[in-house]
Amino acid sequence: MTIEGIEGDGGRLSLSAEDNCAGIAAAATLKLLGSPRACGVALTLRKGLPLGSGLGSSAASAAAAAAAVNGLFGSPLSNQQLVPAGLESEAAVSGFHADNIAPALMGGFVLIRSAEPLDVRELAFGGGRGGGSRENNEENTSPALFFALVNPVFEAPTAEMRAVLPKEVPMGAAVSNCASGGALVAAILLGDAVKLGEALGADAIVEPVRGPLIPGFAAVKQAAAEAGALGCTISGAGPTCVAVVRDERSGVEVAEAMCRAFREVGGLEIGSSRVAALDSLGARVVEVVK
Repeated sequence: MTIEGIEGDGGRLSLSAEDNCAGIAAAATLKLLGSPRACGVALTLRKGLPLGSGLGSSAASAAAAAAAVNGLFGSPLSNQQLVPAGLESEAAVSGFHADNIAPALMGGFVLIRSAEPLDVRELAFGGGRGGGSRENNEENTSPALFFALVNPVFEAPTAEMRAVLPKEVPMGAAVSNCASGGALVAAILLGDAVKLGEALGADAIVEPVRGPLIPGFAAVKQAAAEAGALGCTISGAGPTCVAVVRDERSGVEVAEAMCRAFREVGGLEIGSSRVAALDSLGARVVEVVK
């Protein structure tokens, strides 16, 4: 297993396959496929997500590598069957959890009941089909759901963001988050973007301690709401902020308001800003180069 080149990482990622999340996932996929030990794969990685952004950049690379290697052999494994390969990669670089890799591979919303033993459940938004059981050429049949994503130029190391999490949680906060978690799942299954946004923006445990570490976050959340967002919170460990929006056009307005708040209140420049639709298809081969 070799990595021939990486684009878009600013030279920060290792070209050693054993130390790179994509290389680890590719090697693990070969093992799942039962390929001969003499089989070799060369990867070229193009990073489309900023590193350390809270957007699951490492999981995205692992998912892409797993899907690509699987595709080389005619895609005999489903995306859900590839999750263990991605999990092996995540364990090596960011922790043993499937929170990012499962949805990156399977698409849509995924409930992680357990990482060991692995137990993942697809949650089809609005009754549409989920990601892991479909063939790669099937169309997305879920209702449209859009998110505004704004990534400021600011380092928010995952280790530092994890360190601020409380060791003990007040009963009231625990009850509130349990209720919000149930409401979130219900909103997903019902296809209710309004309730989904409300639940997403109601975190009483993590957001209150991580938010103050991101300059301007409170103002960004308020600006998103005033611009019409259905809910706003921190994406992953941050610093990216994500807002649920009604449609693509309103999403542009919300993203612009969030950017202004980051600049004017947080004093931060914007690394990237975009409006993205929920992708229920997951990782897939988009082009075969011969």
